[in-house]
Amino acid sequence: MAITEVAAYAHLSAPDIEALGLELDAIRHDIQHKRGARDARYIRHTIACQRALDAASRLTIGLSHGRTGWLAGVAGLALAKSIENMEIGHNVCHGQWDWMNDPEIHSSTWEWDMAGVSAQWRYSHNYRHHVYTNVLGMDDDIGFGVMRVTRDERWQPGHLVQPLRNLLLAATFEWGIALHGLYSERDRVAEPVQKAAQTKAFLGKIARQAGKDYLLFPALSGRRWRRTLAADVSANVLRNLWAYVVIFCGHFPDGAEKFEPSVVTDETKGEWYLRQMLGTANFDAGPVLAFLSGNLCYQIEHHLFPDLPSNRYAEIALRVRELCDKYDLPYTSGSLLRQYWLTLRTIHKLALPDSMLTATSDDAPETASERKFLGVKAFHASDTVGPLGRSGLRTALRRAEKARAAGIR
Repeated sequence: MAITEVAAYAHLSAPDIEALGLELDAIRHDIQHKRGARDARYIRHTIACQRALDAASRLTIGLSHGRTGWLAGVAGLALAKSIENMEIGHNVCHGQWDWMNDPEIHSSTWEWDMAGVSAQWRYSHNYRHHVYTNVLGMDDDIGFGVMRVTRDERWQPGHLVQPLRNLLLAATFEWGIALHGLYSERDRVAEPVQKAAQTKAFLGKIARQAGKDYLLFPALSGRRWRRTLAADVSANVLRNLWAYVVIFCGHFPDGAEKFEPSVVTDETKGEWYLRQMLGTANFDAGPVLAFLSGNLCYQIEHHLFPDLPSNRYAEIALRVRELCDKYDLPYTSGSLLRQYWLTLRTIHKLALPDSMLTATSDDAPETASERKFLGVKAFHASDTVGPLGRSGLRTALRRAEKARAAGIR
């Protein structure tokens, strides 16, 4: 089932883990020292271009007459909403640009263009998810409360419709995130008055968001309101689908491990870093795809340094890969299509009861633990040493795979 001993699973000693933590701290300090005018120009330019694209797309929808113009406007609006959602809103709300001391581009003031309240999302995401990444019972983002993505969750008959739930969540992702943030925030506060205030804030945000997209802009279109309404609905659905794919590919492919609550007891900074590296996954992307994903193709780097500027993740990734080689750790990544295929496989497979599954609960592709290494016999020396002379998880996984293939236990 889930990992109970992070060090044992990673095949690293306590000194190794602390040394890894110090090297990651050094990366953080280096990037903090480097950030400056270039980074500030990047985010300001991104915001300006996104707003221009949004306006141009809405004008195209409103003024064009043919289907081509409508499709172009919808594509542009969906792109503008995706950029605002991920590269701007998500990252600003993480505090990545707070160091600029710009009251407009600050985590405490930014309200993004989607249904959820930014403040509610910051608690459920920045705290519950990022601090307790993939810790069972503590990170509510494990399946978002509606899907079974690990065998640590007991199967129930309702999971049979999980593939349909997945499709529904994909199309309405902003609403799922909004409700997720609301429930998390209501769980945090104790007094009924505070809970009512959170619900009121949530309903107010929905009214403003729906009013803008589904009332105001269609009304401004006059007799062509249906065309504008259909465009706004389509753009929001496309944005939802893209955000869903990006988020799911960073958290649910094979190699994004889950952890028992005991791992956070007396957890050191090095162990926290290691848990982030083991609990997340990247997908391969060039500069354009990286930008369109809000640089969340670098989910490993984002979880290591959630408050560092997203435009720095590509250079950070090179150094994190080097550390993975040095400490013989896997760097979980793959093409976007591959990562999404592995995610879909897990969602559909775990819709079934465990009795219909073949791999053991300790050694399934989507759920691993240190128990998968029990009884694995060592091979010759060349198989037990990592590329830089250190034996770690990557070598152990390769050795376990050979053991399984040979039927040796």
